[in-house]
Amino acid sequence: MDAPVIMDVLREGIWAAFLATLPILSVALITGLAIGLFQALTSVQEMTLTFVPKLGAILITYWIAMGWMTETFVSFWRDRLIPLIGGQ
Repeated sequence: MDAPVIMDVLREGIWAAFLATLPILSVALITGLAIGLFQALTSVQEMTLTFVPKLGAILITYWIAMGWMTETFVSFWRDRLIPLIGGQ
């Protein structure tokens, strides 16, 4: 394997990881912004108020998107890495 092939595989792997984490990160961002806005408007500064809803939203999002995230990584392995390992 030469350097361009390795760089292409790394680029595709980073892109697959980005796509797989995008739903969770975007839900965490939106939930954090909503809770921060609520805290600023009500002057409630409770630490668990930020942690528990964000954790719940992340778990629900992970549960919903788990099949799609798995398919993203499996297709990366099947289409890109296994042919390289097999020498095709």
